[in-house]
Amino acid sequence: MHSDILASSDTFARRHISPTDPEIAEMLAVLGYRSLDELATAVVPAAIRLARPLALGDRLPLGEHELIDEMKNLAADNVVLRSFIGQGYYDTITPPVLLRNVLENPGWYTQYTPYQPEISQGRLEALINFQTMIENLTALPMANASLLDEATAAAEAMNMCIEHVRSDAGKRMAFWVQAETHPQTIAVMRTRAEPLGIELRVGTVAEIARGLGADVAGVLLSYPTTDGRIEDYRAVIDQIHAAGAAVVMATDLLALTVLVPPGELGADIAIGSAQRFGVPMGFGGPHAAFLSAKEDFRRQLPGRIIGASRDAKGKVAFRLALQTREQHIRREKATSNICTSQVLLAVMASMYAVYHGPDGLVRIAERVRGFTAVVAAGLAKLGVAVRGGERFDTLRIDLDAHAQAQVLARAIDRGINLRRYDDGVGISCDETTSFADIHAVLEAFAVGHDELPFDVAALAQATELPALALRRTSEFLTHQTFHRYRSEHEMLRYLNRLTTKDLSLTTSMIPLGSCTMKLNATTEMLPVTWPEFGRMHPFAPAEQWGGYRAMFDQLEAWLAEITGFAAVSLQPNSGAQGEYAGLLAIRAYHLGRNEGHRTICLIPQSAHGTNPASAVLAGMQVVVVASAADGTIDMADLRAKAERHAGQLGALMITYPSTHGVFEGPIREICEIVHRHGGQVYMDGANMNAQVGLTRPGAIGADVCHLNLHKTFCIPHGGGGPGMGPIAVAQHLAAYLPGHPLAAPGAQPVGAVSAAPWGSASILPISFAYIAMMGEPGLKRATQVAILGANYIAHRLNPHYPVLYSGQNGRVAHELILDCRGFKKTAGIEAEDIAKRLMDFGFHAPTMSFPVPGTLMVEPTESEAKSELDRFCEAMIAIRHEIAAIEAGQMDRTNNPLKNAPHTAAAVSGTEWERPYTREQAAFPAPWLRVHKYWPPVARVDNAYGDRNLICSCPPLEAYS
Repeated sequence: MHSDILASSDTFARRHISPTDPEIAEMLAVLGYRSLDELATAVVPAAIRLARPLALGDRLPLGEHELIDEMKNLAADNVVLRSFIGQGYYDTITPPVLLRNVLENPGWYTQYTPYQPEISQGRLEALINFQTMIENLTALPMANASLLDEATAAAEAMNMCIEHVRSDAGKRMAFWVQAETHPQTIAVMRTRAEPLGIELRVGTVAEIARGLGADVAGVLLSYPTTDGRIEDYRAVIDQIHAAGAAVVMATDLLALTVLVPPGELGADIAIGSAQRFGVPMGFGGPHAAFLSAKEDFRRQLPGRIIGASRDAKGKVAFRLALQTREQHIRREKATSNICTSQVLLAVMASMYAVYHGPDGLVRIAERVRGFTAVVAAGLAKLGVAVRGGERFDTLRIDLDAHAQAQVLARAIDRGINLRRYDDGVGISCDETTSFADIHAVLEAFAVGHDELPFDVAALAQATELPALALRRTSEFLTHQTFHRYRSEHEMLRYLNRLTTKDLSLTTSMIPLGSCTMKLNATTEMLPVTWPEFGRMHPFAPAEQWGGYRAMFDQLEAWLAEITGFAAVSLQPNSGAQGEYAGLLAIRAYHLGRNEGHRTICLIPQSAHGTNPASAVLAGMQVVVVASAADGTIDMADLRAKAERHAGQLGALMITYPSTHGVFEGPIREICEIVHRHGGQVYMDGANMNAQVGLTRPGAIGADVCHLNLHKTFCIPHGGGGPGMGPIAVAQHLAAYLPGHPLAAPGAQPVGAVSAAPWGSASILPISFAYIAMMGEPGLKRATQVAILGANYIAHRLNPHYPVLYSGQNGRVAHELILDCRGFKKTAGIEAEDIAKRLMDFGFHAPTMSFPVPGTLMVEPTESEAKSELDRFCEAMIAIRHEIAAIEAGQMDRTNNPLKNAPHTAAAVSGTEWERPYTREQAAFPAPWLRVHKYWPPVARVDNAYGDRNLICSCPPLEAYS
């Protein structure tokens, strides 16, 4: 029997890479090549090509069913105990209607960041719900649409306070943190403070009150504290304000349903995590952090804010408010490098609140308080002393070393994890806590008893729910949205209505340059919601997460081989965090060599917008390197600036292939110039989809790179997050990877950059599965087909839209830039008009006006079939014909399909039609739209009106009428 008959039919690469062999041959023929290898040779400079295949192991590639078996084996090595650890992470009940219809729904997780609001109204409404929830619960008037985790949100708040007193620059550079704050939060704040010259002071409330000098910009207080106390901070807040400093409050959303909110106590900023609102712990993430603030801090508020505006017909429409003020766009003046938020998880948390409503949330909170009171009463009966003070969900018990060891061992024997202190244990109840759990917890303390000397149910009946001195009296979540969808049927319909308003990868190609919107395969996604991965606490004892450890080790080894580097850290939980961590490694390396003065960072004009912001946060000074006329780095300018700053040169940040979409030939020379003048080379890995299997950062001469796992390695974008940005480094930088005090105690050269030691660990199975199922042949072919698709589109569209830059042999890498600037003069048409008109064809626009204003940057990815590439090209060509009609005077310059795009169903089906083109041309400009038509839910959004009339919470219902 021929061996091909017995070959596996369950291979993955042929499912991930959409073009078939005949289609690939056809596209190659159009370009004049006989094979993918021949095309790759023409595109990738010879000096950096890999001389051998990637060594990823003989077992790969795995079939899809083999991968599931592999993941089940890893999952089996994770021992999930009932967690009472707390410390900012709590078990929670994810309502099944949200699990199935949001977290596991590709209509939500394959969306892109809502830069095109007309086709993003569903997730924008969900994020307005999130902001409203945060503003209501914290009683502060402004909130952003989520941050990466609670610890980095605290670091952002610290920066806000420093910036807020900028007039006292150099005077107010101290910041206090209450000692009873989560230790991971203090650790991340230490890391962030040191390069910026911020003096971080840690102390008790009494020590803070005594230390409020004229150099203090702000104070972070914890409410409740990490060990569970509820303190009344009003007096000390008055003292802090009297000293000219701001108050940040780290808090808990569930607790705020029953406690006086931070805004009513006088806090200026509130931060925390929305994880316990229906989002699994996932060994640390991803979770949506929140940050709300007083109006005074509007200009310092980092990240994304969703606002309510109106469309061209006056209808309510949501958008990214103050869109151009996203802090990474401020480049070298930025005080934050926030780019990725946690949209998918913010949607989950907001819908949890929508589903339960305020009364349901209070019921959950009171139940948690009730179980906490029962535990305290049971411990009292056992003669175990609990630290005093009011509590919400957490108790702390002081024990000597012997008693602690006994209690912890007895708890683990009963399937319970308690929090471990140096001098005792902690117990945190949550939404999932049951009588059986409480019985087991109390048994752990009943040393010397075969069974509890009392009945827990009877004890519960006799235990009163403690009164709260700081009991909340103000209303929250009063908007009708939080009262209309209590039944599952109504919730399901609401979620479906929002999904249908959005364009995602379930609709069509999203051809975004630099963003690599590729297939997020179902098999890759399945393990994410398995309880063996989802219900693991990030600070569980190491012996309980052997499956995670094995997965981390293997993934790190694969990524090291793919990049050509020696060591990898999986901790950074976004691409921008990866940039930051990579630069911290370079900074620490220079400090270790007594060259801390090397703080100049060279950054080409073509670099990603987050690059300068990351350099500033790492304590570096940005010097911009010019671009040559062909879009490459101006080598003369690079040489001159490297030489001029040789004594202080710390690093060069470079994106490769460049953001202009080409492999720059002299890349090895560029790296050598920087090394010769004492600097290190940081390669931004945003464009790794053009490198994997063909070249690698180690081959071009770089020292460190970050990898966007949400781009090249298939973690979904989720509407703007989650993301992951692990860094890979050469051997001499391995000692400077991010540390974490809760994973490896002791002094470390570089501190934590994320709250959890392995960042958003629960989504790492996605990239693990992708590499395992693709193997070396699949990964290399994916890169080649991505390059083929980009060059095929460039070939088809170049006669209609000039391709702005190209590399050797006139070829682009995996993306291309279409020059639309000339149309403004000839037809009054701008790139934005083309972007909006594409919506009528059922497409998301390419990346607009980045990195070159007035252009569109296109990246097809290997996951798009030739038919989809052709459909996109035909849409772009049809739009070009409409522009030509305007140029020829056959269409009006202001009243035409581009200027009026997108066309809604309401506009096209309305009684009146006062436009000099047909309804058919407006809504059905291509034949395929007769088979399936995506209708934008709103007309073009008025950005200027939205910026003038910022509304960042749910508008009243009458606004929709």
